[in-house]
Amino acid sequence: MNTTKYVRYSQAGKASYGILEGETIQELTGSFFLGIEPTGRTARLADVKLLAPTEPSKVIAVGLNYRSHLEGDPAPVYPGLFAKLPTCIIGPEESILFPPGAEDVHYEGEMVVVIGKKASRVPKSEAANHIFGVTCGNDVSERQWQEHDMQWFRGKACDTWGPLGPWIVSGLNYDDLLLQTRLNGEVRQKQRTSDLLFDIGTIVSYVSQYTTLFPGDVIFTGTPGATKPMKCGDVVEIELEGVGILRNSVR
Repeated sequence: MNTTKYVRYSQAGKASYGILEGETIQELTGSFFLGIEPTGRTARLADVKLLAPTEPSKVIAVGLNYRSHLEGDPAPVYPGLFAKLPTCIIGPEESILFPPGAEDVHYEGEMVVVIGKKASRVPKSEAANHIFGVTCGNDVSERQWQEHDMQWFRGKACDTWGPLGPWIVSGLNYDDLLLQTRLNGEVRQKQRTSDLLFDIGTIVSYVSQYTTLFPGDVIFTGTPGATKPMKCGDVVEIELEGVGILRNSVR
């Protein structure tokens, strides 16, 4: 299987896009969403700061998409969508921040689909043509706000509540990858993406019936099992098979 790792990174104050090969980044002339043309310049992975691998115009998420996360509720008949905000996106090793009043903030490890081609009213049979790749994500959620607010705006979309990374990988079998979440080194979530109630082709097609997806946009595909609160000082890691580990601290 031929896979490619795409990174967005900062070096000497300049943000760039590149392709990661081993420990070396091949710099690209522009965004990988606009075509892949190397500049000929390289950088060592150890010498750069990884950024969130995309800057989406919209951040869509699917709720209750693993049977293990239903907590006894009936399975949905169609993907349950909600929106986060682009301002919630942060990259690897950045801190998840708790705003005033946040008392029950949970991790939610997820596979995140990254769109590579404009998608509007796409049939499921063509959805794969619009997927650039996948990355790791953490759909940080405040459960009390989710329960009591009219909408999930505060409960899901606060600044820093959408960690992504460490890079985007294309060429994987996205429908059968092992997803794990660790809190301070302890495994808290572990399930394969083959257990998704709605696979990513279905999700991309469904979302595109209602809103146009553009290159770089992301869809959080749902979290498995039970989640627990995080506290200041915790370190949460989301690992997706074939992709890597997204690590963020909480403060």
